[in-house]
Amino acid sequence: MLSIIIPVLNEAPNLQRLLPILLQKCPRAEVIVVDGGSSDGTREVLQQFPLARLVASTRGRARQMNAGAREARGEILLFLHADTFLPDGAEQAILMALGDPRIAGGRFDVRFDSSRVIFQAIAFLMNFRSRLTWIVTGDQALFVRQTIFAEMGGYPDIPLMEDVEFSKHLRRHGGIACLRLPVTASPRKWEREGVVRTVLLMWTLRLLYFFGASPARLHRFYYGHPPSIE
Repeated sequence: MLSIIIPVLNEAPNLQRLLPILLQKCPRAEVIVVDGGSSDGTREVLQQFPLARLVASTRGRARQMNAGAREARGEILLFLHADTFLPDGAEQAILMALGDPRIAGGRFDVRFDSSRVIFQAIAFLMNFRSRLTWIVTGDQALFVRQTIFAEMGGYPDIPLMEDVEFSKHLRRHGGIACLRLPVTASPRKWEREGVVRTVLLMWTLRLLYFFGASPARLHRFYYGHPPSIE
């Protein structure tokens, strides 16, 4: 079974759009929405979709994804953002990739829900960089064998760069499949904060992390406040 884990915080409108499509495309999958304390009607949205399970968690993407994984019954875990849509045939593509016992997990290519050339270029560079470095970002819908996820201890409990750190450790357990089938992600973050500013900020964060800056310090730099310690 495939378990799809969606960490959310005030994502009610996105869940309203995502869940009916997701449940239709992956009818055999288990869908788990992990709420980090939303105040926007997320619970009311989930009541409309009884096939999706709601799990409460302390706030923080890594903590929420780990909480969802603990509740999951599937042999394969897929971590999905609430504003990202899986392509047709996603479940079959995952099963085919993991049919090779040497593969520990993988991810999809990403495309943005925009016709602007700049977003096509950003997606191309994200996918290209991922193939070079084997680093999977949250936008690319990472999937992993449940046994390996458990052996790794899940995502590291850090407030930022959890996907980078997880990818580095996952590589030690086997290959990472880079599927060319693309998920479709929202460009809202880039549009809201500005494309150039966001690109520069992301590269700055990665560079600082590479040179040893702590995730807590990076979180403060990115969000302007220290991470929650709930």
